Amino acid sequence: MPASILSNVYKKINHKKYKGILHMFEEMFQHRKLNRSKLLAYGFKEVFDEYRYTTAVMNGNFILHVTVDASGKVNTSLIEQDTGEEYVLYKIKSASGGFIGDVKCVCQKALADIAEKCYDPDIFRWKQSKEIIEYIREQYHDELEFLWKKSPGNAVWRRKDTGKWYGVILTISRKKLGLPSDEIVEIIDLRLQPEIIREIVDGRRYFPGWHMNKKSWYTIILDNCVRTEEICKRIDESYLLAVK
Repeated sequence: MPASILSNVYKKINHKKYKGILHMFEEMFQHRKLNRSKLLAYGFKEVFDEYRYTTAVMNGNFILHVTVDASGKVNTSLIEQDTGEEYVLYKIKSASGGFIGDVKCVCQKALADIAEKCYDPDIFRWKQSKEIIEYIREQYHDELEFLWKKSPGNAVWRRKDTGKWYGVILTISRKKLGLPSDEIVEIIDLRLQPEIIREIVDGRRYFPGWHMNKKSWYTIILDNCVRTEEICKRIDESYLLAVK
């Protein structure tokens, strides 16, 4: 079925029925933060208070327009070259068919590339987590490495000279630390001498290293139970221990 006919079919669809499943690509940008310098380097143009990017897709039969507002929210429009009409079926999750599937796939690849190259991960939301991330960025010029696609809430810091990890930040439930709660928390794992770990682990402020060797790693919940200044000192200790 020609794209222009499909566009006309869409005009007859009850928009209220499909409200909430439009913009099916929004999930690509969840837990990501817009990086304006990367956006401009990618080819976006700043127009008033938004950024715009245009690319030809489907062998030049369509033009994909991508708009990013100041908050980082993404919107798209797909224009059919021959008719100048907007083609919108690709935004509907329930719309199916060979041609629609091809269009969805092409648009998905284009937006996935933008999400990967123009946005930074923004997984960790707690205030203390952000303070710790900023401290390491300023002190050691290290950025988080997200090594596990199936576990996007986990990341590591490693020394540039040795390649060894000196910090791991994760999202887990309190219950996994032996606490009576299913609340999801953000934690940090750090290195320390085994004899000191035995002294400080108390099950309240300091915990055995989660998912790490408990002899040389320990865990802190980033809920201000331990002051940020103290955690930063602990990070410095862990950094020094991350040697070959």
